[in-house]
Amino acid sequence: MQQQHLQQKLQQRISPQQIQFIRLLELPFLEIEERIKQELDDNPVLEEGQDSISDDLEENDFETDDRVPSDENDTDLILGDYRTEDDIPDYQLNVLNSKAERKEEIPFSFGPSLHEHLLEQLGLRTLSERERKIGEYIIGNIDDDGYLRRDLRAITDDLIFKAGEDVQVNDIEPVLSVIQDFDPTGIAARNLQECLLLQLKKKKQTGEIKYAIQIITDDFDAFVRKNYEKILNKYRLWESLLKEILLVIKSLNPKPGSSWSGPADLTMTQITPDFIVETIDGELTLALNQRGIPDLHINREYVAMLQDYTGNKTNQTSELRDAILFVKQKLESAQWFIDAIRQRQETLQHTMQTILFLQTEFFLTGDESKLRPMILRDVAERSGYDISTISRASNCKYVQTNFGIYPLKYFFSEPAQNDNGKEITTREVKHILKEILDAEDKRNPLKDDVLMELLKEQGYSIARRTVAKYREQMGVPVARLRKEL
Repeated sequence: MQQQHLQQKLQQRISPQQIQFIRLLELPFLEIEERIKQELDDNPVLEEGQDSISDDLEENDFETDDRVPSDENDTDLILGDYRTEDDIPDYQLNVLNSKAERKEEIPFSFGPSLHEHLLEQLGLRTLSERERKIGEYIIGNIDDDGYLRRDLRAITDDLIFKAGEDVQVNDIEPVLSVIQDFDPTGIAARNLQECLLLQLKKKKQTGEIKYAIQIITDDFDAFVRKNYEKILNKYRLWESLLKEILLVIKSLNPKPGSSWSGPADLTMTQITPDFIVETIDGELTLALNQRGIPDLHINREYVAMLQDYTGNKTNQTSELRDAILFVKQKLESAQWFIDAIRQRQETLQHTMQTILFLQTEFFLTGDESKLRPMILRDVAERSGYDISTISRASNCKYVQTNFGIYPLKYFFSEPAQNDNGKEITTREVKHILKEILDAEDKRNPLKDDVLMELLKEQGYSIARRTVAKYREQMGVPVARLRKEL
């Protein structure tokens, strides 16, 4: 039996304008620049540059009735915010100070990419057409580090089904050997061991090099695990000689392809700060980075067009009503976008000002120990924004200071307490941990439980698993792998 029930509840709905603002807020500098260019291309009402309308334009030139009569429906087409010159959105983004404006862009010229460099060398070798196709396919599978990580059987399958070449693994190996002879040395290796051996075999075969080849070939696992006693005993080496051999191996490049980076690689690694903080006469100044972001305004000819359309109340066709609706939608979309950009800039500015206030001592000195514990809630409570807004405003954003460029996430850390009850940051604990690790005996590295006791002696009582977590976050391996001769 079906029954009907009335239920009253509160439900929050996000408007399209709010969604647009949220999406824009998340974008870092380079992406917001691209987003603005996309909107300029998509919306003919939105224009780049200063508003060029003459100053003698009268307010009554924009006056119009708010409604458009329609024989088919009662849809309201309201001119609304576009009725007067003052109400037409006209947003000019702030620019940096004149000193920043005088900076010149330095042109860069890029050389060939890694794959282009390898293909060029392939073209200089005397190979059959079949071998050349195999070589091109091998090069296409080499990753940015310079490794061929695909199994040769998988490459043969691809050549058979995609390139129509009936090849076997035995056909690929000779071509692979040719490519492994290319520059940079160690290229097209299938693993680290092979990469190191390719480089060692191209060096002048001294006694140290011969030992290094033998160790990497037969005792690679002992070398990786730093089981130096096993190597010393097996080869009956003096410790001083093993040190020289290890120096030779450590001088090799474990990622031979990393030295070749094209324009795309540089673009991916380029960081453009969203904020610029400077210290002038002992006071901090904050500016949003707006270089390359254009001024935005609405093309007022479309407002006049809407005025003309809505003023023509006689003989309105469906085509004219569609044109009125199109222009109005584009005007609204442009206004929403400009308002969202303005709100984004205000939110970012206010968020960064709050971070600047909470971390003033660091921005003045650059001393990491001056950073105070700060979480998203601290910034949210002081700025008046929601925690989710602060998270979006700080995610993937960078600030340029007198001491370098930092991600905003760098300034956030969970609070902790030392044995004296003083509130400290996890970064401070890591700083003390780094000092202990730097001072340890490399022949007998400290294990995590020993590190825990040493930290406790300095007033930082943390668990051993927390010590291990901090050590891993610092990129420090376990004690066994830190061992040196």
